[in-house]
Amino acid sequence: MDLQGKVIAVLPAREGTSARGPWKSQEYVIETHDQYPKKMVFNIFGADRIEQFAIKAGEEINVSFDIDAHEYNGRWFNNVRAWNIQRVDATAAQAGGAPMAAPVQQAAATTATTQAAPFPPAQTEEDSTDDLPF
Repeated sequence: MDLQGKVIAVLPAREGTSARGPWKSQEYVIETHDQYPKKMVFNIFGADRIEQFAIKAGEEINVSFDIDAHEYNGRWFNNVRAWNIQRVDATAAQAGGAPMAAPVQQAAATTATTQAAPFPPAQTEEDSTDDLPF
């Protein structure tokens, strides 16, 4: 799955050591630019990936992520793990509504074409099969 938004928070990195060795994870919060903006917390696992992506607050990014859930002590928790980050040009992000404008313009053109077409011939009461009064 992919989601584009602005990074609004970079949370502190967490580190530890497991049976497999040391690990590092960091969480980030992005906000979409929809009519009703949504926020999503995602994490990046691995010190090498955290350094590779080097995400900073205020950046416009496109996050490719997987969603998984795990159970712990009878409770379930979601995990949103990013596997790829692409930076988005800030001007392209502001024009994020532009792709939506194309279908609207196309719909307006279709409406204009429909309005320019002549009306269908009027039906007489004898031709009408419906019983609606209008």
